[in-house]
Amino acid sequence: MFAVWAISEGLRQESTDIRVTVISPGVTETELASTITDAEAAEWVEGFREAVIPADAIARAIAFVIEQPVEVDVNEIIVRPIGQMS
Repeated sequence: MFAVWAISEGLRQESTDIRVTVISPGVTETELASTITDAEAAEWVEGFREAVIPADAIARAIAFVIEQPVEVDVNEIIVRPIGQMS
């Protein structure tokens, strides 16, 4: 994660012509759990996904960033479900 942030921050500082935002999503509702064939891994993922956010929550975060005025640069957004521990 740090590498993504560091590269993005470097890119942001190098150019005044672009805006750079790192969006870090928490556990998001996807079809991943239904595609896992290993029973132990599938059970772990199901437990991990007890608290999820809908994918459109991430889409709304992206829309928020895009809708900002040209002079505003949103550097980072962390979007997590309530109760996610990490």
